[in-house]
Amino acid sequence: MSTLIEQQQQNQVPAGNWQADPIHSSVGFEVKYLGVATFTGELTNVEATLADGELAGKVQVASVKVKDENLKAHLQAPDFFDAERHPEVTFSGTPTGAGRFEGDLTIKGVTRPATLEGTVTGPVTDPYGNERYGLSLTTVVDRTAFGLDWNAPLPGGGFALANDVTLKAELSLVKAA
Repeated sequence: MSTLIEQQQQNQVPAGNWQADPIHSSVGFEVKYLGVATFTGELTNVEATLADGELAGKVQVASVKVKDENLKAHLQAPDFFDAERHPEVTFSGTPTGAGRFEGDLTIKGVTRPATLEGTVTGPVTDPYGNERYGLSLTTVVDRTAFGLDWNAPLPGGGFALANDVTLKAELSLVKAA
């Protein structure tokens, strides 16, 4: 006999039309800092749909959350996201396997192929009678391939920031009416 968790973690992309619940969805990022720590942040203004298998999502760069307001301003500047000229990060892709989507990721106006992998959980009925699925997806990208080139040399050699950035999307999808 399988448990509820095992039944929910079928990793099958649901058919039909689904919309991300913006309160319970987020996109985060992680990058190595000074080679010894991990700098993290979150983009909280998330919009996503899963319509007949195609995943489309966008986050507003202005919604970035980090622990220091000065760093937030720097991330919005041309050194990084250039939020004034490129206010959104987008992804559009199709499923290519259980918990796997291949498509196009656009950051700072540059589009590159990307594969997001993770888990699909559900369905579950929430306390209000809504049917939900969860998508927990991760990819690693080279930030410099998207024009996020800022770095600072270290006195002993190397640089302050790694090029590889892990992106994590946590989406709570509700069946569209």
